[in-house]
Amino acid sequence: MITLAHFIVLGAVLFSIALASLFINRKNVIVLLMSIELMLLAVNINFVAFSRFLGDVAGQVFVFFILTVAAAETAIGLAILVLLFRNRSTINVAEIDSMKG
Repeated sequence: MITLAHFIVLGAVLFSIALASLFINRKNVIVLLMSIELMLLAVNINFVAFSRFLGDVAGQVFVFFILTVAAAETAIGLAILVLLFRNRSTINVAEIDSMKG
């Protein structure tokens, strides 16, 4: 039987992996975006687990809003990333930080 504690531990492990990857790899923008998405998915797992445990569908509805925002963020982030790669020929964060107006 899978209990609530199993889901909480899974969400905490996923969130910790994403947080560690943010601190370890600060150079590649794609990995940074993937880490943020992994954080959002870890939070979604906890929302669904608590929603199921408490018998309330509000947490599951909130997950749909988070997934919608995450999809929009990914689309906009990748579009910006493609434009930066076309203009600068790199996705290295250290080389992107000098924006010229």
